[in-house]
Amino acid sequence: MNNTREVEVVVVGAGQAGLSGAYHLRRAGFRPEHDFVVLDHSPGPGGAWQFRWPSLTYGKVHGMHSLPGMELTDADSARPSSDVISAYFDRYEQAFDLRVRRPVEVRAVREGAGGRLLVETSDGVWSTRALINATGTWDRPFQPRLPGQETFLGRQLHTAHYPGPEAFAGLRVVVVGGGASGTQHLLELAPYAAATTWVTRRPPVFREGPFDEEAGRAAVALVEERVRHGLPPRSVVSVTGLPLNDAIRQGLADGVLDRLPMFDRITPDGVEWRDGRHVAADVILWATGFRPAVGHLAPLRLREPGGGIRLDGTRAVADPRVHLVGYGPSASTIGANRAGRAAVRDIRRLLAGEALAA
Repeated sequence: MNNTREVEVVVVGAGQAGLSGAYHLRRAGFRPEHDFVVLDHSPGPGGAWQFRWPSLTYGKVHGMHSLPGMELTDADSARPSSDVISAYFDRYEQAFDLRVRRPVEVRAVREGAGGRLLVETSDGVWSTRALINATGTWDRPFQPRLPGQETFLGRQLHTAHYPGPEAFAGLRVVVVGGGASGTQHLLELAPYAAATTWVTRRPPVFREGPFDEEAGRAAVALVEERVRHGLPPRSVVSVTGLPLNDAIRQGLADGVLDRLPMFDRITPDGVEWRDGRHVAADVILWATGFRPAVGHLAPLRLREPGGGIRLDGTRAVADPRVHLVGYGPSASTIGANRAGRAAVRDIRRLLAGEALAA
């Protein structure tokens, strides 16, 4: 292909994981635009944070860790997290001269000639010896299918498209999902909505006390075990439980966080359980999480029979040229930082090994 450009490493995605990988490539002596390139499909810096709803202020963000090499300091906790973190990522890209190319859509990664990978994008084709895939999950919101869903006359939307609580003033809202987003939505919606109903598939688990480093390691280990066996990853949050902070305690006391089990079907005017219970609704808000955005890797056939991509650290077992960061156990911000460093360490070994073999 005449428009194919060659680099040593392509980084796909410029969220926390992608920027961490790019930073460690720079530290290892790789030159941006010469030895590696960072491709991001978003319109601007900030990764998925730039798309968060305005009422999610920085003070409400759970467990945001600074990128490697540059702390996020003196952030205004009352400002929207989308503004704070996007501005921080922008400063970071400039400070380390990462030269992120955007908006660039990565459409497919295929086998190329001479042991290289071909990364097909909206901006041409890149030929690379290694790939750091840091595409996260924001582009793949998960919404379960239930009987009667197509008959609902109200509005259905996912967390990914949540506009803030004011849009639901005077409406009856059913919030589905037991994670941090679901509880945040409920606490925000309660003063505006005519009524809120909380529905989760499993009973929520509230965590007392601080979430220390030991607890964090244990949670990551549970997610890591699934990935090691080629199963689709669960989020780290799903195994940590919900922090029992003052806002959650108040929500429990007020009955806002009075949870119901998952309904069995959707009706034109609400949701219904098998025992005949019915809750009227104008809106169903699906706070049901996300799935890894890895469809562009399909030509490489990395998926295991269990549905996930088996990893050894960050490296895809089926293809040592491919590293997944921000996937499974490294989906947290601190995990993404560590994964970026680990991926670059292994890539340096891989590339040195190819050079020696040649």
